[in-house]
Amino acid sequence: MKVRELAVAGAFEFEPSVLPDNRGVFSELLRAQWWRDALGRDLPVSQVNCTVNHRNVVRGVHFTRLVGQAKFVCCVFGAMNDVIVDTRVGSPTFGRFDSVRLDSESFRVVYLPEGVGHGIASLVEQTTAFYLCSANFDPTNEYGIHPMDPELKIDWRSMLGGAEPILSVRDSTAPTLREVREQGLLPRYEDCLEVYRTVGVPEPR
Repeated sequence: MKVRELAVAGAFEFEPSVLPDNRGVFSELLRAQWWRDALGRDLPVSQVNCTVNHRNVVRGVHFTRLVGQAKFVCCVFGAMNDVIVDTRVGSPTFGRFDSVRLDSESFRVVYLPEGVGHGIASLVEQTTAFYLCSANFDPTNEYGIHPMDPELKIDWRSMLGGAEPILSVRDSTAPTLREVREQGLLPRYEDCLEVYRTVGVPEPR
């Protein structure tokens, strides 16, 4: 297992070993010790999500006002770009994004800490991803930023080979990063740090 920190502080890419044979492939996606070594804490899984996406679908950018869910994201069929946006006001990487290709050949996994924004771009038909989430979904605490907001500088069309992104009504009418910041909807980095210090941290022996 290789681990790499992304351009968004506290977000990581995990690259597991993939073992092929005449039956197919096997990959070990997560072991608790790998997680503790990289993050210093565990992921308390409260909810597991699965999405199946048509080609050229873009979901996001979604974030929570309160600290919300940490997510562990993997693609089990097809291919997608997973996009992480730092929406934590006061973070040293606020406003920055990073992107990782997730597919059913490499089985790379992305970890998103609580408080960051998230989006995906589906590169092929029927791209299927699953998410391990540290907390339950709370619709009263869910917000979005327009994925095409120029301030984000995310070139979704290039990710999709020049195709026009397919967006939900919610995402196509979402406000900009500046607008949600002016409305006081973004999480504070200091609040996120407190969660990182306490949630999933093993008790001292």
